[in-house]
Amino acid sequence: MLIVLSGLPGSGKTTIAREIAALLPCAYLRIDAIEQALRSAGAPGGISDGTSDGTSTRELGPAGYIVAYALAGSNLSLGQAVLADCVNPLPVTREAWRDVAARASSPIVEVEVVCSDAAEHRRRVEQRHVDIPGLVPPTWESVQRHDYEPWSTPRIVIDTAAMSAREAAQAILSLTRH
Repeated sequence: MLIVLSGLPGSGKTTIAREIAALLPCAYLRIDAIEQALRSAGAPGGISDGTSDGTSTRELGPAGYIVAYALAGSNLSLGQAVLADCVNPLPVTREAWRDVAARASSPIVEVEVVCSDAAEHRRRVEQRHVDIPGLVPPTWESVQRHDYEPWSTPRIVIDTAAMSAREAAQAILSLTRH
């Protein structure tokens, strides 16, 4: 099974993903970690912000997602459950995850994580603890400007303003058992 957690930065995806991973043995693919590893390795492409302190906000285009799709496919083909944690902002990225699951003949559970309380969402973004060395967290302004297209396909919607991460993880997993 492929579980894809999607949503804007600060909505609660990673917190929920950690709860799911504690309850379900799975490969955990976090796009932030993949993209920062590519930046740290000096992956070509994108635009560098020119920082000299070891951090980078250089955009990598689709590279992180392409790596994640390949890793997800490999793990699914081995019979492993896969949990993807990504913004997944565009119909093309959402379709790519569906293609990965279809090629592996695996079910997919698509989850859009939202935080309907704007003040809480902003607090999370502004007080975010970065646990990936070198990763520059987004600003609230960049989250508000993020290119995130509305969904036109079915998905589970989880509002983290209305439930805890543990409750969200349990709700997602209970829906996967039906």
